[in-house]
Amino acid sequence: MQINRLLEIVYILLEKKQVTAKQLAEQFEVSQRTIYRDIDTLSAAGIPVYTNKGKGGGIRLLDQFVLGKSMLSDKEQVDILSSLQGLNALNVPDVEPVLNKLAAIFNKNSTSWIDVHFSRWGSDAAEQERFNLLKTAILSRNIVTFNYYSSNGEKTERRVEPLKLIFKGQGWYIYGFCRLKNDFRMFKVSRIKNAACSKETFAREVPKDIWDYPSSMNHRKVELVLRIESRMAYRVYDEFDQEGITKNPDGSFIVKVNYVEDEWVYGYIMSYGQDAEIIEPKHVRDIIRERLEASLRKYL
Repeated sequence: MQINRLLEIVYILLEKKQVTAKQLAEQFEVSQRTIYRDIDTLSAAGIPVYTNKGKGGGIRLLDQFVLGKSMLSDKEQVDILSSLQGLNALNVPDVEPVLNKLAAIFNKNSTSWIDVHFSRWGSDAAEQERFNLLKTAILSRNIVTFNYYSSNGEKTERRVEPLKLIFKGQGWYIYGFCRLKNDFRMFKVSRIKNAACSKETFAREVPKDIWDYPSSMNHRKVELVLRIESRMAYRVYDEFDQEGITKNPDGSFIVKVNYVEDEWVYGYIMSYGQDAEIIEPKHVRDIIRERLEASLRKYL
């Protein structure tokens, strides 16, 4: 298409400073007359391109010209490059060449400011491969199949239309439409085993109410009040909002937080061991006590 050729000509001129009509004609497999018509089109659009005739002549852009200045604000240029850097960090195919071209067109350094690694510290290559598979399935809109282990250890076979990879709290999740449950679901990536990308495609889009999924699964939210010992200060400030933290005179903390009540919450509280105590609500306090007593009996 002509518009692609015009943009490519501008990029070549920015990169090489000067080229001949013959060189451009050979590269694009068109006639020199077509190239000269393209130059006229660029000139009419306000691009300061001109030709020098004679020995050593050729097609040039006005020195110091930056294409983006005639089309986009400086902030818009930076925002575009930043977005492309984010996609490049996710290893989205074919982004880097576009990033380099636009950086040259905008006359800005393509500084790498973000990097993303999907696996946990200490995880193996298999986990990275699982993320790459899920990412590819989302981009190509292919259904994925996998075995999924619930927080209760129950194994189910799932066929899912993957829509989005999400990092929330301290874990990675895949959000999609589950063919087994006929509803949208969040799946913790670390509980996915034997993932495979099928050839079957889907057309479903991401719904607007993505974060309302807990209510659709009949999970209720609960306000927890915890007392946490001072030696866990590093976790308190890492894992809770400042507004919900009260420091006691003895250095311990009272923490108020709202969570969806499920198996993850019980396990999370117990991860503090002897350094956390549930103050409220009573039914969660009773659940944690019963589980700790059951664990203790194993060592008697």
